[in-house]
Amino acid sequence: MKSNHYWQAIGALKRRLREAVPHAELKALHVKRPRVHLAYAARQFGIVAACSVALWHVANPWLWVPLAILQGFTFFNMTTLLHEVVHNSIAPTPRPRLERILGLAYAITSGISSSQFTRWHLDHHDNLGDGDDDPKRHWLSPKRNARWYKLLYCTPILMPIYFRAAAQECRTYPEALRRTIQRERMATIGIQLGVMALLYAFGGGWGGAVLRIQLVPYFVVFPIAFTLNRLGQHYNIDPTDPLKWSTLMKPSLFWDFLFLNSNYHLEHHYFPRVPFYNLGKLHQQLKPFYAEIGLKPRTYREIVWQWFVLNKAPHTNWELPVVVQPVGSAEALPSN
Repeated sequence: MKSNHYWQAIGALKRRLREAVPHAELKALHVKRPRVHLAYAARQFGIVAACSVALWHVANPWLWVPLAILQGFTFFNMTTLLHEVVHNSIAPTPRPRLERILGLAYAITSGISSSQFTRWHLDHHDNLGDGDDDPKRHWLSPKRNARWYKLLYCTPILMPIYFRAAAQECRTYPEALRRTIQRERMATIGIQLGVMALLYAFGGGWGGAVLRIQLVPYFVVFPIAFTLNRLGQHYNIDPTDPLKWSTLMKPSLFWDFLFLNSNYHLEHHYFPRVPFYNLGKLHQQLKPFYAEIGLKPRTYREIVWQWFVLNKAPHTNWELPVVVQPVGSAEALPSN
């Protein structure tokens, strides 16, 4: 059983959040438009298709490397669309069959289980701030505050880290859910391996289309996109204030596109039912509130510098003075 830590901590502050945005505006921001969602989904699958066709034919690295980067970020941001399924943010009323189909489709590019992502993510929302009950923090936040260790998350090593974390958390689920997760995970991985086999057989072996279309985007670019996105979520926070348990990121059309608006993570935790395509507007509405509580917007360049160069610890206030560690030392972090 989870503690629902976040909702207990922020319960007394809900009214303050609701009053931060005019009621009519907040109501409008919660409106779900299926056509808009499906248009974004079509665009994302279209990007994957266009990149795949181009990467099949293009062997010049000056051309295919940028395309592979876009492919990798698109593989990653499919989880944003899956995230909308989790929060029933596609249609005004629940559409279980449609949501089930879309959830399975969106999970394919990352090889994960749609059902596990749903349970994992909702547990994260309910238990934000708890080092044990929040699965993202418990299993995926680095437990060693060492630069070399943090960099592992930007490499293919992320894959065993993530799937081991998912397997560990899955052990706490009911048996029926575990079986569903196992079937889904095997199906998505099977599809990934099937595509890889076809690309290998007909696209010139390991150094051909399979390298450009799948291996580099998935094993090289995806971990970087994943890590960068996580840095803008809950690493630079004020642990003493539940309103500041997520990082406020500065709006950017560039990152809005690459992360499909998932860079507005603080706004999402404030109002989880607002569809992703309205999060930028929600950010604008909340600007006076951010100024009132003293939240400063951050850039990805800034948080990358603080995370890797200044070696800040996760889930701490990065505005506080840095504790200088002896050269070559690695600070062990507590499990929470």
